[in-house]
Amino acid sequence: MFDSTDKDPRVALPRLGGEGQVLAGYLRHQRQTLELKCSGLAPEDLARRAVDPSTLSLLGLLRHMADVERDWFRVVMAGTGAPPYYWTEEDPDGDFNGAQAAEAVVRDAWNHWREEVAFAERFVEDASGLGVTGTDPERGEVSLRWVLVHMIEEYARHNGHADLLRERIDGTVGG
Repeated sequence: MFDSTDKDPRVALPRLGGEGQVLAGYLRHQRQTLELKCSGLAPEDLARRAVDPSTLSLLGLLRHMADVERDWFRVVMAGTGAPPYYWTEEDPDGDFNGAQAAEAVVRDAWNHWREEVAFAERFVEDASGLGVTGTDPERGEVSLRWVLVHMIEEYARHNGHADLLRERIDGTVGG
């Protein structure tokens, strides 16, 4: 995606700083990697599926991560009752199943993802510390520290998928 590290558009990974700064920096880097992998593509490419019968696509990943951000930071940590954008009990894979090659669907996905990332970043900035807790219906009480590490893992796993999807679309590798 760029031919040298000095042309990498992502922020540099923190080498020094407190635990919160390092965790937030690594999560920001993973978020920027997903954005980089999904940028500059036409809707039909962004919605292109990995391999039939899989519903995996870059657009599906973007929609999935909007809901993941929303769930962990708005619902679990902030305690709001915000419903998911894309999945339902009837269609738990709605984030991928509804990833259609339409400008409005793509615009909606980018807007929701950016909105949820902004909320999450504000939440982390305003938190009194990494020991702040929220309640996950499946796991019980979790700390902000745990959520940040989990989100880094979630992005890293899906960015691996994004690498393969993007390479298949236009041959772009790296990052």
